[in-house]
Parts: sequence; C-alpha cells; structure tokens
Amino acid sequence: MELVAIVVVAALVQYTIFGALVGRARMQYKVDAPAITGHPVFERYYRVHQNTLESLVMFIPGILLFATYVRADVAAAIGVVFIIGRFIYLRAYVSDPKSRSLGFMLTILPSAILALGGCIGALMSIIQGL
Repeated sequence: MELVAIVVVAALVQYTIFGALVGRARMQYKVDAPAITGHPVFERYYRVHQNTLESLVMFIPGILLFATYVRADVAAAIGVVFIIGRFIYLRAYVSDPKSRSLGFMLTILPSAILALGGCIGALMSIIQGL
C-alpha cells in the first residue's frame, strides 16, 4: 500500500502544479481573478486543471479499491500511467486542444481499470466469504 500512497500523493502534487500553472498563465495573459475566460491559452490551462480535478474523483477511489481488493503493486503501476497521461494531456491540450486524445486515453483507461477492477475484486471478496 505504500506505493499506492506515494502515487496518490504524486497525483495530488501534480494537480497542485497544474493549479500553479493556471496562476502563472493568469498573470502572463492578464486574466484578472475571478475571471475564467480571456486569453485562449489561459483558458486551456484552466480547463486542464479543472479536468484533472474531475479525473481525480474517479482515480483516487479506484486506485484505493484496486489496491485493497486486487493488488497494490499493480494499482500503483496503473496509477503511474494515469499521472503520465495527465502530463501528456496538459502538453497536448495547451498546444492544440484537438490533440489531447492520447493524454485523455491514458487518463480514462487507467481510472476505469482501477475502478472496475476494484469493484470486481470487492464482489469476489463477498462471494468468497459466503
């Protein structure tokens, strides 16, 4: 479980870094708070940050469930793919939002595998306990 904890913290640090990038873009492109629209590049950073938050809602419970009911080391490895996917998503989305597909897939697939695998593992645990 230690590896899973490290991956979860890394994902949260990544989210915080993305937030700092939004702040930097806000200053660079002169988009005063509380505005969330203005320069297109600022808006892209903002959307990556918000999308990452939305992704964490599925990722964090999924990785914890998978680690608990399946295998923690595999959960951590899948979690690393998620984190790499988010960096790819950031780079692609900021340069050209239409090119975000790879980063999106490397985010949604690991999250789905973790959540579904964790749910199946929990069901199997119930069945074995009967």
